[in-house]
Amino acid sequence: MGERIRTVVADDHYLVREGTRQLLDMSGEITVVGAVGNADELLDAVRRLGPDVVVTDIRMPGGDWRPGFEGIDAAHRIRAAHPGVGVVVLSQFADALFAFELFKHGTEGYAYLLKDRVGDLDELLGAIRAVACGGSVIDPKVVEGLLARRDVRGRPEALTGRERDVLREMARGRSNSAIARALHLSISSVEKNVNAIFTKLGLENSGDVHRRVAAVLAYLGPDR
Repeated sequence: MGERIRTVVADDHYLVREGTRQLLDMSGEITVVGAVGNADELLDAVRRLGPDVVVTDIRMPGGDWRPGFEGIDAAHRIRAAHPGVGVVVLSQFADALFAFELFKHGTEGYAYLLKDRVGDLDELLGAIRAVACGGSVIDPKVVEGLLARRDVRGRPEALTGRERDVLREMARGRSNSAIARALHLSISSVEKNVNAIFTKLGLENSGDVHRRVAAVLAYLGPDR
């Protein structure tokens, strides 16, 4: 077993915070070095404990913070002061505007997951591993919502069902080989679909996973 990822958990609800802490500790991959209840305590814990990753709720009322965006604003401050610390923001909002607020300064080292993912430990652990390595993840349900909105707009470059499947896996921060395993496809088939996606979206393909996530988000963003 490799070295455990040192993590701080932040949530204003005690039961959720403790439940998340226990799940991560029992995973065998994570050591929770701190568990706090608001954004001020989170910044202090990061400074004192030097974790690899932070898992934070998007909303933690209290203090001199922008109401409703405490977790996102804390994430930006953490990445600015400690660029080696990855941040997973857990949100109850599937609205992509919150995700774009998190990713507005770049995607590297950030993940935006819906809060019910806490019940899907593999999904949460995957996001923690990704941001610990500087990668990025956006919840596939948020990507699906963005694609549906583009369908409503009647964009001519609609993706096929398979291309949508591949795009959702890309949003999870997965490489071509990982996508191939997840969808039971050959790597060459994944590469073909990835190339088709980037051609249809008018984007430059990249082997860098977080740049691929950034490119997709940039295109699917609310201003398009």
